[in-house]
Amino acid sequence: MSKTSWWRGAIIYQIYPRSFRDSNGDGVGDLPGITERLEYVAALGVDAIWVSPFFTSPMADFGYDIADYRDVDPLFGTLADFDLLVTKAHSLGLKVMIDQVLSHTSIEHAWFKESRESRDNPKADWYVWADAKPDGTPPNNWLSIFGGVAWQWEPRRRQYFLHNFLASQPDLNFHNPDVRKAMLDNVQFWLDRGVDGLRLDAINFCFHDPLLRDNPAKPEALRVGRGFSPDNPYAFQFHHYNNTQPENLQLLRELRGLLDEYPDIAALGEISAEDSVATMAEYTGPGLLHMGYSFELLTDDISAHHVRETVRRLEACLFEGWPCWAISNHDVQRVVSRWGGAAPPEHIASQLTALVCSLRGSACIYQGEELGLTEADLPFEMLQDPYGIAFWPTFKGRDGCRTPMPWDETAQGGFTSGTPWLPIPDAHHALSVAQQSTREDSPLSRFRNFLRWRKTQPALIFGEIELHGAGDPVLVLSRQLEGHRIFAAFNLSAGSERVHLPLFNGLRVFDGHGLVSGSIDGDTVILPPHGVVFAE
Repeated sequence: MSKTSWWRGAIIYQIYPRSFRDSNGDGVGDLPGITERLEYVAALGVDAIWVSPFFTSPMADFGYDIADYRDVDPLFGTLADFDLLVTKAHSLGLKVMIDQVLSHTSIEHAWFKESRESRDNPKADWYVWADAKPDGTPPNNWLSIFGGVAWQWEPRRRQYFLHNFLASQPDLNFHNPDVRKAMLDNVQFWLDRGVDGLRLDAINFCFHDPLLRDNPAKPEALRVGRGFSPDNPYAFQFHHYNNTQPENLQLLRELRGLLDEYPDIAALGEISAEDSVATMAEYTGPGLLHMGYSFELLTDDISAHHVRETVRRLEACLFEGWPCWAISNHDVQRVVSRWGGAAPPEHIASQLTALVCSLRGSACIYQGEELGLTEADLPFEMLQDPYGIAFWPTFKGRDGCRTPMPWDETAQGGFTSGTPWLPIPDAHHALSVAQQSTREDSPLSRFRNFLRWRKTQPALIFGEIELHGAGDPVLVLSRQLEGHRIFAAFNLSAGSERVHLPLFNGLRVFDGHGLVSGSIDGDTVILPPHGVVFAE
C-alpha cells in the first residue's frame, strides 16, 4: 500500500442517486443526472465518487435490495448511461466507487425465486433456510435490524429464511462455495466496466453461525452505540452469531485476490459489529480489504473525548490496514443537525469537514455536507423509509438525510422539473449551490478552500497521527510526515475556548484554508465557537 495508491488519504464523495439530480423529470435522480453534475463534484476537490446502488431492484430498501446485480434499474437509466458516467468521471480526474451488496438479495432475485420452490432444486442451498421449532416458532432468537424477528416463513418449503434486514431481503448462504463464486463473478462484471473501487455494504453480515445458536441477551445499560436506539429490540442482544463470523475472512481473501488482478482497485468495507473498531482492524490490510469504516463517528456523541478515544483505539490495533472515516451518510441524521443542535452556526459544516479530513486515513463525505444541509423534518405521511415508518414517532427513519440536493432556490431546487420523490425543505433553498457559489464565506466556498489547501499538506494526507490531551470540548491532534508536523485544535462547543497547550508555544498559525480560525498567544490557543487552529 504505497503512498501513490489513489485511495490513501482520498476524499470520497458519496452520491445517493435518487436525490442528486433528476434528468428526465420523473422526480427521482438518475445516472445521467449525476453525469450532468460531475464538473461540480470535481470542483469540490474530492478524489472519488461513491455511487449508492443503482441496480435493478423493487426498491423496498431503495436499491439495497437487488434483483439483478448486472443491470441498471430503469429508474436510474441504462448500462450505457453508467459507462458514460465512468468515462466522464475519469476525464475529470475522479475515481468511481460503487456499492456492492453481497450479504443479501431482493426477494425478487431469480436465485431466491428458484430457491424457495423446493428443498432439492439447484439453488435450494443458496439462502439461509431452517426448520421451525416443534411449536412452529423460528429456529432461534435472531432479530432484524429493521425490527422484529429475523426469520420469515416460506410455505412452499415449509421452512423459515433468514433476513438480517427487511423480510424482502433474504440472506445468502455464503457457506455454499457456489454462492461465493457467483457473487465474485458479479463483482468482476463491474470491474470489467472500469470501476475503481467498491463500497461493500454490511460486509460482516455475509456469514452466519451454521449451528444457529441463540444470541445472548445484552444488559440494558449496554444497549447504546452502533447506531441502534434502545427503542429497537435489535439492541437487546449481543450479535455474536448472526454476523461477523470467522469464515468471513476467507471470503475477503477471495475477494482481494480478484481485485488484485486489476490495477489499483480499492475495497472499502462498511462494518457494524459488536466491536467495530476491532473488526475494522481484523478485516483490513494485505490480502484483505484496503479500508474499513464503522458507525463510531456516526453517533450522536460529539465530544472530543469520544472522537479521541475512538481514534486511539483504532490506532492501537490497526497495524497494516488503512482507516476510512465518515461522520455522515445516507443512513443517519445529517451531521450538522446531529452535532450542531437545533440552530447550528453556518460554519460548523466546514469545521466538521476539516476534522474528519484531518484524521489519519481516507474520508467519506456525503452529498450536501459541503452545503451545510440540516436534517429535514418530515411528517409521517411523507415518509418513504420502511425503517422510519416502523419506528415512528421515536425514530423517524432515514428520509430526513435523503432529501434532494438543492441546486438553486426554485421550488424544485433545480433537482427536477417534476415533483421530487421527497420534498426539499424550505431551509435548504437558502443553502442551494447557486446561492452559495456567489459568497466567499459560504460553507461551499469554505469546503472548496479547505480541500484545496489540504492537497498542499502531505502530512494531512499520509502522515502519522498523535492525539493530545484528554479534556473536552477541544480536540487536539498532530500529523507528522518526514519531519514536518502539523498541529490542529478543534473547538467542538458553541462557546469560545482558551486552552493552555504548551505544544503550541511558538507555532505559526496556518491561513489559506478558509475556515473560521482561532489564534495562538504564547502557549494559549484561543478558539471561537466551533473554531479551528492549524499550526506548524
